[in-house]
Amino acid sequence: MKGILTKWLNHTNFGDRLLDEEEWGQEVEALYSLISNYYGTDKLVLKATKLEALALMRSHNLIERVAGLRKIVMDDPTGYKLPQKEEIPKLLEDIEDKIAELIAKRSIEDRLERIVSEKIQERHEDYVKEIKIQVLQETAGPENAQTLKKLAIIEKMNTISLNRSAAEVLRPQTIEEIIGQEGAVQALLAKLATPFPQHILIYGPPGVGKTSAARVALETVKNHSNAPFAKEAPFIEVDGTTLRWDPRDVTNPLMGSVHDPIYQGSKRDLADTGVPEPKMGLVSDAHGGILFIDEIGEIDSLLLNKLLKVLEDKRVTFDSSYYDPSDPMVPQWIKKLFDEGAPADFVLIGATTRDPRELNPALRSRCSEVFFVPLEPKDVQHIVRQASQKLDVVLEDNVPEIISEYVIEGRKATSILMDAYGLARFRSTDGDTVKITCADVQEVLHSARLTPYVFRKARTDVEIGRILGLGVAGFLGSVLEIEAIIFKTLDDKGTVRFNETAGSMARDAFFNATSVIRELTGENLHNYDVHVNVVGGANIDGPSAGLATTLAIYSALKQLPIRQDVAVTGEISIQGNVKPVGGIYEKIFGAKQASLQKVLIPLENMADVPQSLRGIEVVGVSTIEEAIKHVF
Repeated sequence: MKGILTKWLNHTNFGDRLLDEEEWGQEVEALYSLISNYYGTDKLVLKATKLEALALMRSHNLIERVAGLRKIVMDDPTGYKLPQKEEIPKLLEDIEDKIAELIAKRSIEDRLERIVSEKIQERHEDYVKEIKIQVLQETAGPENAQTLKKLAIIEKMNTISLNRSAAEVLRPQTIEEIIGQEGAVQALLAKLATPFPQHILIYGPPGVGKTSAARVALETVKNHSNAPFAKEAPFIEVDGTTLRWDPRDVTNPLMGSVHDPIYQGSKRDLADTGVPEPKMGLVSDAHGGILFIDEIGEIDSLLLNKLLKVLEDKRVTFDSSYYDPSDPMVPQWIKKLFDEGAPADFVLIGATTRDPRELNPALRSRCSEVFFVPLEPKDVQHIVRQASQKLDVVLEDNVPEIISEYVIEGRKATSILMDAYGLARFRSTDGDTVKITCADVQEVLHSARLTPYVFRKARTDVEIGRILGLGVAGFLGSVLEIEAIIFKTLDDKGTVRFNETAGSMARDAFFNATSVIRELTGENLHNYDVHVNVVGGANIDGPSAGLATTLAIYSALKQLPIRQDVAVTGEISIQGNVKPVGGIYEKIFGAKQASLQKVLIPLENMADVPQSLRGIEVVGVSTIEEAIKHVF
């Protein structure tokens, strides 16, 4: 537009001459065309009408048309006198500048509007995309191709099974299947089948059925009218060696913990409001039932103290610095747990292979105690035959007897049987009855590098200077072989030798024996070279080998043969009296393992002999003289 006027001005000199009306008319028409394109025809007419310039715009008079153009361009609604001819060039120049300004402004506005439109479109597309994602999440959930693929893998894994494990197949399911622990099982049932069940500690060697007995005992007493356990009462089992916890209670699987959203995070519905979330532990899972802790003696002392507190309160309390009881956003269940605690009313049954003296006295004072005994060979044989029936296999003669020579644990016995079963099954063809032979068992024993549990067994002969004593380690008794030899010296300057590895107390018992021998026979052992040996270098933690040592020396001195089917235990005093010792129960069972016929124990220990004892004679003696009558 401005180029038209520029061109016109370039060849027009308003100072020198006037344009003719035809040229002015062409320029005015050009400007009207530009302003019409700017506003549009309809809007131009409306604007001219509003400014009272419509008649001027449609006039055939050039002066009036210029005046109308000015009113429209300058947006001037006031009255305006018509310009003089000499004013037209200047007026047209002003009109041209104004039109150029309007068109430039419109160009900038159009460009900005286009940019804004583009930005609005981009934002709109992003917003629509977010809405679509949200709709998909709400309708399809969190699943996608990757998560669905992993789910399919897990589902496929669930369809694959290698059948039940050996432990599951052979695990005792009834009280009658707990072999060799009749008295202990009855005691266990009696403490549970009552309106006032007691917490229980079970002592005993590993593999004798402590866990299985506790599990089936609960199932048994559920049917008893006096028992407080419901049909759905839980049996929660945990190993004390695996109970790890944080003193800050950030994690505590036994007692429960609190997940604080500030530094741990919490559930989605609690994270935004910062509400701490209590997590109930195993003591609450066992509510109304039994919490069984194997190897309870291995629990951390601080954690055990917390457990004792729960046993007293029957409830677990939770605490958190982030819990605000007045916060209206706290759910009722969380408020109840923080204000009242979680219920934890259960019966604790703890099992251990430790000596009772090694356990926390506070724990023992709250619990009744039941002792499981080592398994005898006949018990192991019974377990093997019972397991063979569950496996539906045939045993060759002597298979149970062979296994019982190598193990004293029911679990280990069934493990050997399962290995032999695998060999037999591999050897047999489909449809054949599986038969486990002695050769299968011997191959398993050889590959496992097992040796007979009992090295020293009873003999029917007699021997000078050799006697069988009894020792105990944990809950297992064993037979000790003690031998003595004596040589007469020529210069009456004899020496006395005793195993250094046997221990200081055993060595003291040996010196007590020398005094008893001198009192008994009148012989001074310093006139002899005396050598006493504990075969195998066993460490004897106590004076219980005193009687055996005295009798071995007496046999070697008097050349009197000793029965090899008799074992003795007891402390010997320098006056020849036999004093009581510990571990009588275990020692007697150790003697039975060795097939001994008779056991001599201190008379004061006769109350420790089990009433149901069968298959071995137990004799109480109070002096060395009484013991001599039974061993020679």
